[in-house]
Amino acid sequence: MNAPRGRRRDVLAVLRDADTPMSIAAIAEQLDVHANTVRFHLDALLAQEQVRRVAGARDKPGRPPQLFAAVGGMDPSGPRHYRLLAEALVESVGAEAAPGAAAIAAGRKMGARLAADRSDAADRTPVEKLVDLLDDLGFAPEPDQAGTEIALRHCPFLEFAREHPDVICPVHLGLMQGAMTAWGAPVTVDSLHPFVESDRCVAQLSGSTAT
Repeated sequence: MNAPRGRRRDVLAVLRDADTPMSIAAIAEQLDVHANTVRFHLDALLAQEQVRRVAGARDKPGRPPQLFAAVGGMDPSGPRHYRLLAEALVESVGAEAAPGAAAIAAGRKMGARLAADRSDAADRTPVEKLVDLLDDLGFAPEPDQAGTEIALRHCPFLEFAREHPDVICPVHLGLMQGAMTAWGAPVTVDSLHPFVESDRCVAQLSGSTAT
């Protein structure tokens, strides 16, 4: 017996191969399964926008039959392998003559884009906004009371940071710098010291109002 996802693919395959929209009964007959099984998987495929309902012809009294047709496009529920993509990008940047500069530049663009979504937080200081941003990204930031240091207790790219600190850490530094610049903050992120302890990286801040 097929697993649920396998059966769902079967239902979708039948609709993709069909020249015209099909009814639940017709799909069930072709797959030799109960109509309720087809209905269950059609509900899931409708939610994923992989199939659509089509009104049947009103050739006799009563409600016209519900027909279904496949929606063109890639399967959005398919597997993802973002790690492979990340590895390729990290290796590409790392092979450049000045990987740190390229990584910082990429991070600054990312930071500016992320900061634009938080520009309305007028009641927060630049450091507070940066801490909020880093927290949402999964860095588990811990600012010191003076506002001159932010410890990062977690790295969302830990494996890559350990293997390619010359690429990943500059990206993180650039991200923080780009956010501060986008906010017009009088605070700068001067440096990022990776793994000063086994569970802590430290970003150094400076400026006239670093609190």
